[in-house]
Amino acid sequence: MISAYKTFWTKAFDFKGRSTRSEYWWAFLANSIIIFLLVIFVGISYAINETLGLFLNLIYLLFILGQFIPNISICIRRVRDMGKGWQWIFINLIPIVGGIWYLVLLCQPSLPNA
Repeated sequence: MISAYKTFWTKAFDFKGRSTRSEYWWAFLANSIIIFLLVIFVGISYAINETLGLFLNLIYLLFILGQFIPNISICIRRVRDMGKGWQWIFINLIPIVGGIWYLVLLCQPSLPNA
């Protein structure tokens, strides 16, 4: 998981490569854990001290904004690994059905010649 997360950040601006299914999902899991912990810390810090809560909330916001480009990058690399064009990430714009369809796409195995 740590190596996949490190790759997530080191290939943040690589939109032409490929990402395997496991690399994508391990990075997703690591991001989810970090976001969950930040949310818990923000909630606890607001209960202790409002200034500390605002500071940790700012850190949370910066983390969310900072991972925007790497998330787009790994999604494009994952879609390319399945043999699809990068434009398939826009299927998420279709309400409800698009997100489900994209999730199914992300779970597809890699194509050897993609």
